[in-house]
Amino acid sequence: MTVAPPRRLSPYMMGLVLSVVLVVVAIISLASGYMSFTASEIIDVLWSKLTGSEADVAYNRAMVLLEVRLPRLATAIFAGAALGLSGAVFQGLLLNPLADPYTLGVSSGAAFGASLVLVGTMVLPWASFLATPMAPAIGAFLFSALTLRLVIALASDSDRHLSPASLILSGVILSAILSAGISFIKYLAGDQVSSIIFWLLGSFQARTWVDALLVLVFLLPSLALSLTSATDLNIMTLGFKSAETLGVNTAKVRLRLLAAASLAASASVAVAGIIGFVGLIVPHLVRLLTGPDHRSLLPLSTLGGAVLLCAADTVVRAFLPGEIPVGVLTALLAGPAFMVIFRRKMRDLIHA
Repeated sequence: MTVAPPRRLSPYMMGLVLSVVLVVVAIISLASGYMSFTASEIIDVLWSKLTGSEADVAYNRAMVLLEVRLPRLATAIFAGAALGLSGAVFQGLLLNPLADPYTLGVSSGAAFGASLVLVGTMVLPWASFLATPMAPAIGAFLFSALTLRLVIALASDSDRHLSPASLILSGVILSAILSAGISFIKYLAGDQVSSIIFWLLGSFQARTWVDALLVLVFLLPSLALSLTSATDLNIMTLGFKSAETLGVNTAKVRLRLLAAASLAASASVAVAGIIGFVGLIVPHLVRLLTGPDHRSLLPLSTLGGAVLLCAADTVVRAFLPGEIPVGVLTALLAGPAFMVIFRRKMRDLIHA
């Protein structure tokens, strides 16, 4: 008796559904909170901003939308998109559904780099030139790339083969070392340690248009690099030797995709701190619903990450008593899902 394969959604239908959900969640996010707004007020304020006309909404209420909620919403959407894209690239490139910036230690490396830059501006008078929005992002990218390189080197055997278990274990080891380094940085921060702690837990509180633009500047080239390599990535899932036989320059494509994924993840960490499991869960769900073709998986994971993180930030800001860091919420919700995926993966390895 043959078992029918699971029915999958069309990538175009999935993209349409995710787009509609993102718009709905964004409207709910803008409307909800201590100061509530109607949909007509939101449209009026946004239209008046685009056209330069006068809105029929009080000035202070319009400023809450335009200068507080809207930049925070944009930052959450772009950061979620970056994490979703990064997770999809890592999972496809490393042939490991458990890979994401969090489990591979890339997020910890980015957090260490950004924290190092931040504390440098606090305790070193000569480091005032680092007090720019771009400096933490650059530090995050450099250390995330270095961490990923160390994880791959540590997990590789003599034949340069990467097993899922060794990758995760290497990520855990380096994350532990980097966490100790971050703790030392927090010690150096002294009285200003509270701001670093809250940032490391993952939060979009007090994010500005500069933060949103910073993530977008990193996200767009990462997405472009990933999409242009999607076909090659599909071929590389057959194995690196098979891909080279089919004419794919695996070394070049691998470097390009690793740079794109690290760039996207570091941008998110630089402005919002460590937000775990978004890059793990979203690509996994999209793959189950639409299939493993990276030409659709990458953009859909990008869109799905934006939806998930936008919804999570809306919940912690508007619907929970007291604003907890969004990274705490994503870890609490996605942690059990990670255990299920890990258990299923180990079962598949046992029966293979």
